Amino acid sequence: MKLLLIAPTVEPERYPKGGYAFRVANYNLPLIAALTPPEVEVRIIDECAEPITYDPGYDLVGISVNTPLAPYAFQLAAAFRKRGSQVVMGGIHASVLPQECLAHADAVVVGEAEPVWESLIRDFQRGCLHRLYRGAPQTTLDRLPVPRWDLLRSRRYIIKRSLVATRGCPYCCEFCPIFGAVGHGFRTRPVEDVVRDLTAAEAGRVVFWDDNIIGDRSYARRLFAAIAPLNVRWVSQATFNFTDDAELVKCAYNAGCRGIFLGIESLSAASLRGANKSFNKVELFRTGIQRLHDHGIGVSAGFVFGFDEDDRSVFERTLEFAESAGIDACNFKILTPYPGTPLYERLDREHRIIDKDWSHYRGKTHVVFRPRCMSPDDLLEGFKWVRHSCYSWRSIFRRLFVSRTSLAAGIPMNLGYRYITRTEDASQGRNPVAEAAGDECDQEMVF
Repeated sequence: MKLLLIAPTVEPERYPKGGYAFRVANYNLPLIAALTPPEVEVRIIDECAEPITYDPGYDLVGISVNTPLAPYAFQLAAAFRKRGSQVVMGGIHASVLPQECLAHADAVVVGEAEPVWESLIRDFQRGCLHRLYRGAPQTTLDRLPVPRWDLLRSRRYIIKRSLVATRGCPYCCEFCPIFGAVGHGFRTRPVEDVVRDLTAAEAGRVVFWDDNIIGDRSYARRLFAAIAPLNVRWVSQATFNFTDDAELVKCAYNAGCRGIFLGIESLSAASLRGANKSFNKVELFRTGIQRLHDHGIGVSAGFVFGFDEDDRSVFERTLEFAESAGIDACNFKILTPYPGTPLYERLDREHRIIDKDWSHYRGKTHVVFRPRCMSPDDLLEGFKWVRHSCYSWRSIFRRLFVSRTSLAAGIPMNLGYRYITRTEDASQGRNPVAEAAGDECDQEMVF
């Protein structure tokens, strides 16, 4: 049996165009490969590191699907099914809208794949593949295998290994799609398993793809103490209240943390309350960022535009804050009501969703709902302005000068954002599936 696992990505980030600074080793597919019975021949294609090829002979093709990639994933599925492969889909979009994905696939995994993956493979081998496989909610994270990193094109990643120590988040932000796909709650892996994976990774730098690595602070302290002797440098994600605890920040640095992504989201306390994220305290943002910088940890901050309280002044205010606070890198997004989120349900009830083309749900290229205090065009143009302004040379140097934390990481990351910002729209109107598959691909498959 030959199995192909695919992690598709959006066109501007596909190899070789995507910025090298953002090529980080995939975690989910190497883990799925490790859960696959050993007699199965497995190949992984991570589209940010290599192009998708349509080689015949794969018995089963697994495609990871998130919402903005859903139309593209459906095209990929059609191209592989035309060549005789069966297709199974998983991921957040498949978990939230399984019936939609079943129209394009032979099987769909809802939720986490670990409890059902081996059964799915065995069913396929026996010729009795079911249409739907549902992972048990809140699956235990004990005894997960070491991911099959050997199946990745490691030389094409700036960070060649990634793993997780925890899964989920104790909070339920209105716009976050995570708990809609995998349920509420926060789970941790045995610390000794994380140490085992880090040792097996044999890498000086890794990414922890945790949604909130300090979601259980007691666990975080045990984890940081255990991995500190390994001398591994790492980055991860956390909620902003991580910065409340100076001792925890110090423990993270001593354990190798050199960068953290924080979801600041908004400078408006009212917007944060409306998004169910009132644990973010606007008055503490500057001191929290400074605390991380004082401990040698760089800050990548997420900002979202389009909350009900946002007017056209929000863009300039946010840029001024990012520069004066010395945020090392900024990830700007347009508020996007992903299916399965409370935000989607609320805006749908209010008849404010104006676009249900999932390929427009990237949060960077389209406004898919009607904002309250500005027009959709105002929101899109303001977003473009703040993103381009933030990655001008003036803003880059100003932010890094204030931060003075990690120029070795900050400079390439900012250059990567600058490159993506200025090339993102270059591929509009192309059909990459047809280009890769050649003349055999159906002509009606329009990207």
